Amino acid sequence: MGDKSGLGRLVALLFLTMLFCAGMYFLPASVLGYKIKRVDLLSDFKVEEKALSLDSLRLMLEEPDTIQVDSALIRDSLQRVAGIDSAMLALRDSLYQTLYAAREADSLGKRVEDYSLGHIGLRHFFSAIKQGETLGRPVRVAFLGDSFIEGDILVADLRAALQQVFGGEGVGFVPVNSVAAKFRPTVKQEGEGWQTISMLDSAQNIFTPSGMLFLPEGERPEIRIDAQDTYTKQPLPDALKLLYARNGHARICRVMDTQADTSFFELPPSDRITEYRLNGSFQKMTLGFSEVEGLEMLGTVMESESGIIVDNYSLRGNSGMVLDRLDSARCRQLNEVRPYDLVIMQYGLNVVNDTIMNYGWYGSRMRKVVHHVKACFPEADLLMVGVSDRSRMVNGQFETIPAVLSLLYTQRQVARQTGIVFWNLFGAMGGVNSMTRYVEKNWAGKDYTHLGFRGGKEIAKALFDALLLEKEFYDEVDKQLE
Repeated sequence: MGDKSGLGRLVALLFLTMLFCAGMYFLPASVLGYKIKRVDLLSDFKVEEKALSLDSLRLMLEEPDTIQVDSALIRDSLQRVAGIDSAMLALRDSLYQTLYAAREADSLGKRVEDYSLGHIGLRHFFSAIKQGETLGRPVRVAFLGDSFIEGDILVADLRAALQQVFGGEGVGFVPVNSVAAKFRPTVKQEGEGWQTISMLDSAQNIFTPSGMLFLPEGERPEIRIDAQDTYTKQPLPDALKLLYARNGHARICRVMDTQADTSFFELPPSDRITEYRLNGSFQKMTLGFSEVEGLEMLGTVMESESGIIVDNYSLRGNSGMVLDRLDSARCRQLNEVRPYDLVIMQYGLNVVNDTIMNYGWYGSRMRKVVHHVKACFPEADLLMVGVSDRSRMVNGQFETIPAVLSLLYTQRQVARQTGIVFWNLFGAMGGVNSMTRYVEKNWAGKDYTHLGFRGGKEIAKALFDALLLEKEFYDEVDKQLE
C-alpha cells in the first residue's frame, strides 16, 4: 500500500514539475532589469525555421540581381531626355565601377546603390547643390515616410548635417496639425478649429506629399507656432510662409511673441497651390483666420532662401502604396512654388508581417508608385530607403523578423526595375538583430520597431555619409569632363 502511495506522490511531483516548467515558458524576457531564460520543454524537437529563413534570405540579398531590365530602351530614353550620349554613359559606368570597386548590392548601407543607367540617379540633386547661390532658391529635399520619421526623428539630424556643410536654415514644411506635434523638438505647431483630411482615410485624389489637408471647422480657426528649436538649435526664422491649396477671401490676424500689437492680412484668393510670405522674425506666433469659406490649408514653411531645406512628410500608418493617389496636378503646382531636387521615400514598417514571406504584390504596387511620383515631380531625383530592422520575441529573445529581409529584397528590386537610387537602412543599422542592439543602447523604443532620437542620429549620419560618398563620384565625372 505504501509503495502505491509513494508512486502516486512521485507521479504527482513529476506532473507538478512539468506544469512549473511549462509555466516558465510564459515568463517575460526580463524582470526588474534582470534577463530570464525562457524554458521550452520541446525546444530540442523544434526545427528552427526562423534561422533557416534568415540564412537563406541573407544569401538571397547577396546574390546578383536576376530581374531583366530593358537597357536598350532605357538608354534610348536617357539620351533623348537627359542629353547623354553613349560615350558619356560608358565613361560614367567605368568611373562608377572604379570608385566602388564592385557592383554587387551593398549589405552595410555605407553607400547608396544607383540603379539608373549611366548612374545619374542623383544628378539633379548634386547639380543643384553645385550651383549654390546662383540657383536662386534653396535646394529642397522631400523626405516622405511613416511613423519611423515622425517628430522629425532622423530627418532633423540629416537636415542639420546637410545644412552644416551646404548651408541653409529652417525646418521647412510643417503641417497645420500632426499626431507628433507635441513631441517634435524642432518646432511646436498646433492648429485649433481645423478638420484633418488624410489620404489614409479619404479616397479623394486631392493630396500632395504631406498626405493631409486641413479645412476650417469653425469660423475662427487658429495656428499657434513656437519656432524655438530645442534639438538642433536652428536660428529663429525671419519669415513665415503659409502654404494652401485653395482660398476665397480669408483674412489673418497675426500676433507675434505675445506682443499686444497685431497685424492684419488678406490671404490672396487662389484655386491652386499657393505660398504666401509673412515677413518678420519671431519665436512665437498666433495666426487667427476669419472669413474662411473655401480655405484649404496645407501648413506653414520656415526656411532660408539658400542652402538646403529638408521637408519632413511623415504620415503614421502609411505603407507607401497610397502615393499612387497623389494629385499629379496639385503636386506640379506645389513644385512650381517649392521645387524639389530630391524625393526620399522611406516605407515598409507597416507592411512587414511575420506570416508573409512573399512581397511581390507590394513590389508591383510600389513600381506604380515610383512611376507616379516621377510624374508628379519630374525634375526631382528619387531615393528609396529600404525597410529598417524589426524584431519579435522568439524563445525569450528578440530576433529579426525574417520577413524584413524578404521585403528588403523586394524594395531593392523595385529600385532596380524603375532605375532609381536605393539605400539599405537595414544594413546601415547593422543587419540582423540590429534593432535589439539599438534597444539595448536606448537608441530605439521597447516596441523593437521605432527609433528614438539617438538612433535617428546614427541613421542620419550613415545616410549623410553615403550621400557624400556618392557626391565624390559626380565630382570625379565633372573633373574628367573638364
